Amino acid sequence: MDASSPKTKIGHRFRGFLPVVVDVETGGFNARTDALLEVAAVILGLDEQGQLVRRETVFAHVTPFEGANIEKAALEVNGIKIDNPLRLAMPEREALDHLFKPIRKAVSDNGCTRAVLVGHNAHFDLGFVNAAVARTGQKRCPFHPFSVFDTATLAGAALGQTVLARALQVSGLGYDAASAHSAIYDAEKTADLFCLLVNRIRPLFEASLAAAAAGDDPA
Repeated sequence: MDASSPKTKIGHRFRGFLPVVVDVETGGFNARTDALLEVAAVILGLDEQGQLVRRETVFAHVTPFEGANIEKAALEVNGIKIDNPLRLAMPEREALDHLFKPIRKAVSDNGCTRAVLVGHNAHFDLGFVNAAVARTGQKRCPFHPFSVFDTATLAGAALGQTVLARALQVSGLGYDAASAHSAIYDAEKTADLFCLLVNRIRPLFEASLAAAAAGDDPA
């Protein structure tokens, strides 16, 4: 790209959306009844070369809401110790405020209209975020209420793998099973996978821009 050429803004790249990768750790699979225990968000941006990269990670341990169901099997998978005082867990409303504030700022700073959640099986994560938003009466959720980018779908199409660990391995990004099922680790590895896939198809995006520009030329 010529130094005098305008740089593509991330809002232009994703039709006004700012992609934010989210991973939740929970007490089960039902967003309405099961506890939200951890949530991590990775805000993305474009570097000087126009490549999609990680910008900022935000994280919160979450106190289970009153009456929340917590399955023993879920805790065995994610390794969370609910009563550990070192968790420094926040009530759901406080945890959402902690996450949403930098996301809203990034949306504004990048000239976007709102954030769109990126996740591996993303509707699972969005379901828990939306349920927590509803429980707490949060009025300023930055995420689109139902649209997502799903790396399970993208990796299935591009890499032939829908399981996160396998997609990371075949893409050369690596995967540490001992660190898995931590919201921060899973969110950051999902972010790396999403960036890799988006950067690989960048030529298609730039070709579409060129075609659109040519179509608008009256000559």
